[in-house]
Amino acid sequence: MDDEDILDSNNEEEFEETLRPRKLDEYIGQEKIKDNLKIFLGAAKKRKEPLDHLLLYGPPGLGKTTLAYIIANEMNTGIKITSGPAIERAGDLASIITNLSDGDILFIDEIHRLNRTVEEVLYPAMEEYKLDIVIGKGPSAKTLRLDVPRFTIVAATTRANLLSSPLRDRFGAVHRLDFYNEEEIGKIVNRSSSILKVQIDKEGINEIAKRARKTPRIANRLLKRVRDYADIKADGKICLEIAKSALEMMEIDNKGLDKLDRNILKIMIDNFGGGPVGIETIAASIGEDRGAIEEVHEPYLIQVGFLERTRQGRKVTQKALKHMGKRTQDQLFNG
Repeated sequence: MDDEDILDSNNEEEFEETLRPRKLDEYIGQEKIKDNLKIFLGAAKKRKEPLDHLLLYGPPGLGKTTLAYIIANEMNTGIKITSGPAIERAGDLASIITNLSDGDILFIDEIHRLNRTVEEVLYPAMEEYKLDIVIGKGPSAKTLRLDVPRFTIVAATTRANLLSSPLRDRFGAVHRLDFYNEEEIGKIVNRSSSILKVQIDKEGINEIAKRARKTPRIANRLLKRVRDYADIKADGKICLEIAKSALEMMEIDNKGLDKLDRNILKIMIDNFGGGPVGIETIAASIGEDRGAIEEVHEPYLIQVGFLERTRQGRKVTQKALKHMGKRTQDQLFNG
């Protein structure tokens, strides 16, 4: 389960496309990355050369795909979107790359899930703009080297630690996207509400921003859900009271935790004394995939100070105990 499952709704891709900024100046947050990208893009345009390959990593929903679109738009080039799992064979990669033009962006999402055989074929394409294709099998097999366009890979991953060193080293720029602060999320909600023509006051914006898990994608989806609630309950107008009622109906608490987040903490506290407990044990206890916990839930719980990693396993913090109705570690162990 990923963050798209947490806040499931219809036509999400079209919704996100509508709200996606087109230029770096429209992109809210990630200021250091934006400053670096402005120099990165400006230098490439001045030299009239393709961009060096770029790797973006961080938790889901922070704007990696959006940045790829912005880069293509700022460079006035085409963009092809794919993902690591979708490129199963070398032939799939060859088909994609040979259909690119000079300067085009190839955005590969979830690049950490790229097949290792395909990864080996990708290396010369990234470094030399050459593609080695093996024709035939056994002793009669031949390798055909093809020239390919001078393209740029913009890759995204939520699990940078799973990238092989040879692949990571071939990216000329690597940037980590951080969680947003509440003020930045508020600006995003305000911008999105303006585009969607949603009537919302400052208190309503702040309430959505507070519960949006420091993540733009989730903030926009919460806005859509609250808008739906307001259309039925309040003539489409979102105020503090309407925002609170809608978010409570969705079981999003005042720290942005959803039902599964709270279940993770509850299981750790009630069944394992607050930890330390291994991630596999947590996953088995709540019937959830380990990858979803590590990629979606754990980063936010750590970010808000509810969870910490130790060599022995995961532990809940005093802050988490208080949020879940336990005051001290002593009370936890002494009943």
